[in-house]
Amino acid sequence: MKTGIVGLDEILHGGIPRNNNLLVEGPPGAGKTTLGLGFIYRGAVDFDEPGAIVSFELDPAKLLRDAAGFDWDLQGMIDQGRIKIIQTSPAVLMSEFRSSDGAFSAALLAMGAKRLLIDGLTPLRLYAEGNDIPFREDVHLLIEGLTRLGVTTMVTAEKDASLGGVLAHERFVFDTIISLTLEEARRRVHRRLTVAKSRGQDFIGGSHTMRIEAHQGVHVYRRAQSRPVISPDQPTSEERLSTGSPAIDKMMDGGIYKGSVTLVSGISGTGKTVLSVQFLSDAIKKGHKALLVSLDEHARQLMRNAKPLGFDLQALVDAGDLFIHYESPLELELDVHFDRIVKLVEKEGIDCVVFDSIAVYEMTSRSEVADYLYALASFFKNRLATTLFNYESPELLGVSQISEELKGSHLVDNIILLNYVEISTVLRRALAVPKVRGSRNLQVTREYTIGVGGLSLLDESDNNNQAVPQLPFSSYYGLLSRSPSRQSPMIEEAVAHGDPMPESTHQPAETDR
Repeated sequence: MKTGIVGLDEILHGGIPRNNNLLVEGPPGAGKTTLGLGFIYRGAVDFDEPGAIVSFELDPAKLLRDAAGFDWDLQGMIDQGRIKIIQTSPAVLMSEFRSSDGAFSAALLAMGAKRLLIDGLTPLRLYAEGNDIPFREDVHLLIEGLTRLGVTTMVTAEKDASLGGVLAHERFVFDTIISLTLEEARRRVHRRLTVAKSRGQDFIGGSHTMRIEAHQGVHVYRRAQSRPVISPDQPTSEERLSTGSPAIDKMMDGGIYKGSVTLVSGISGTGKTVLSVQFLSDAIKKGHKALLVSLDEHARQLMRNAKPLGFDLQALVDAGDLFIHYESPLELELDVHFDRIVKLVEKEGIDCVVFDSIAVYEMTSRSEVADYLYALASFFKNRLATTLFNYESPELLGVSQISEELKGSHLVDNIILLNYVEISTVLRRALAVPKVRGSRNLQVTREYTIGVGGLSLLDESDNNNQAVPQLPFSSYYGLLSRSPSRQSPMIEEAVAHGDPMPESTHQPAETDR
């Protein structure tokens, strides 16, 4: 049976076995009662399954108030006899279960109840302990009584250190255990939901993001890293897409393979966003649908900045060819963000995507960013969607790692480096393509400018002092190359041990030109 909780049924692979007894545990404020109310209300409204709510602490007026906050007509369901609220005490409830023909059982049978919420288990425990009654016996009595009633029951329980948490025995007797937690990070509180066990079925494990949202109550966002592979054989294509610049395409041996992931790395101001817009605009001209996921700039600002360069993004958006998805990095939750992108891509049939910039994911959650980017890359590869990851890097030349958390560049198929080179007192922009999987990319560095149409590479044959001169690495100076934190790990290790500089740092290389 479906729980009716948005996202939870997906994690439970469609729902839970009927007549299972669920334990929802968590600290105060985690959302236990809200989840339980949603379970009862959605059952009555969406699945024609009447339900009852047993409350020991909250009076019916407060439950009605809480439900109204989500636009749930709980009173209407009560008037129709679809939902019943029973306010009682632990002593009365347990005496009902000790009787084979109690009024409680009769009331549930009379309304044809299929679902039951008992909110909560902690008052039952405190009652048992206060009256020298073995709580284990009461739990068994409760489970046996619920089984006889033939209802699917959700029981909430406080998981509070001051009360010793939920006893291990209680966790054994319930069929399904859902654990809610509160996590604080950067002065924000995040709710998480984990299915600890569920007898008779498989489910998606791990910690999933949970939100309490207007108009729908609890919304569970599946852990992004758990997205399944669509096909055991990852699709590939021989088709190439243009970057929007024929000269850059030539450096990449013909462009970007369809379905590949490209890292565009460079420091601020080198034109990563411009190249992205250039790529998406060209793809749209050739019949593709495009998405720009912006985490740095609002859509209006992107449109304003693109117009002087000859890109009318508003017209592309109005035509339904380009979608710009902006989310502020201040309140970003990765599972929620992933869910929104997936739904948009699947709904609109988008096959060209730019993320500007993935450095925001690193800021949001350093511990999750590597797995998260793998999940993104896998999702788009399985759809044969061509993807650009923009990343602001302090490196002047070369990428030995994307960041401290992303130790290798093996995550991506292609790498485009956008750099500054300071010659005399002038900063010049230089582009290199050190990696293109399955291609004979040109291992050279080319100077480029930014103007109408986007990035333009200077003519290699230009002799009017407009091309980056071929100088040894040691001849490049400036703020970027002087910073110790931006030197290569090999140089830092040599300096730390007082060794002479490695020979390779004094030799000219094609990618240093």
